[in-house]
Amino acid sequence: MATIFENCTIFDGRSEELLEGGSILIEDGIIREVSDRPIAAAIGGDRIDLGGRTLMPGLIDAHFHCYGIEPNPARIDAIAPGLRALHARRIMEGALQRGFTTVRDAAGGDHVLAAALAGGLIDGPRLLYPGLAISQTGGHGDPRGPDHAPLCACAYCGALSVVADGPEEMRKIVREQFRQGAHHIKLFVSGGVLSPGDPIWMNQLNDAEIAVAVEEAKTRRSYVMAHAHTNEAALRCVELGVRSIEHATMIEDDGVAAIVRNNGFAVPTLAIIDALRTLGPGLGLAAPMVDKVREVADQAYLALDRLVQGGARIGFGTDLLGGLMDRQTREFRLRREVCKPIDILRSATSVNADLIQMTGKLGVIAPGALADLLVLNGNPLDDVTLFERPDAIPVIMKDGRFCRNALAG
Repeated sequence: MATIFENCTIFDGRSEELLEGGSILIEDGIIREVSDRPIAAAIGGDRIDLGGRTLMPGLIDAHFHCYGIEPNPARIDAIAPGLRALHARRIMEGALQRGFTTVRDAAGGDHVLAAALAGGLIDGPRLLYPGLAISQTGGHGDPRGPDHAPLCACAYCGALSVVADGPEEMRKIVREQFRQGAHHIKLFVSGGVLSPGDPIWMNQLNDAEIAVAVEEAKTRRSYVMAHAHTNEAALRCVELGVRSIEHATMIEDDGVAAIVRNNGFAVPTLAIIDALRTLGPGLGLAAPMVDKVREVADQAYLALDRLVQGGARIGFGTDLLGGLMDRQTREFRLRREVCKPIDILRSATSVNADLIQMTGKLGVIAPGALADLLVLNGNPLDDVTLFERPDAIPVIMKDGRFCRNALAG
């Protein structure tokens, strides 16, 4: 069945110039036509007058944790897989109701959850997942503290991440993630905040290990995303072919230039930094983790400004966990300190679509794109914080299907 939205103000995901009085035709989950005038009625279709409301692409979160049940990732391993799945359902459905029609998982997303979404068991966003994120022993993806002393030197494998040491072990684990349906690969290449034993400045994985992951991803026409807080980690990654630099909280001008030169992307995640800085001690985080939050928080906005001034392609991600998930749309507000509204909106739509290799299919209102869209009571170019208000998003559509329609009746 066809759907026609008419009398709408269209933000197409790219242009700052909005199309007023526009119409779009949707058939079989695809946008078939976009026009500046009324579209002829389709047989058996619905015609919806939006009364001048803004119509735009569905949002994309490029750093999401569908199994991010606890603010402290180490605790997730202790949760039974069935219970993790039930938590994931709530997490995914919450994201969709906030207007995110696609999410790119950053650790642990798997075929099971993707199959549940595809089978309609969960009404959530489209999921692109990496399988288990890959860490070196003692790196950011290894949650074992120094008091964990196994009887053998067995590698760690948990709910979100797995350890690989050496190029050939990396090759095998990357291939295994792709065998299980991964869309991309995630590596940890610097120290992190929510891990017990690694300082932020620590380099993780050697060049040969990173290069193998990139090589294997290319055989699948895919790519690598890398957790990289430091400038040195970002430089190493992009020079070795990593596509997506996550966090980039301490990046310098030469790191930004390297991202631009190598046609890469940076995905800052201000929402998690803001949440942990504000609520960290109350979340039960260990003192070293709280100290590391302060370390990255002091530099995150300066790093974002460097990315903007250097002309890097900047994606939109949030990295939230547990009860912090409801702060997902706060990322828009936080970026206002540095970014123009149009650039924030592009990051969450067309730029992220380019990043996840879905150019022209997601993040745009254009013929041939998937019919993932939002209708807004307001203009996000005037107020980019309006996504924080559910009543400001009366319509959410994914693949041409209404997930919310407060205009009906």
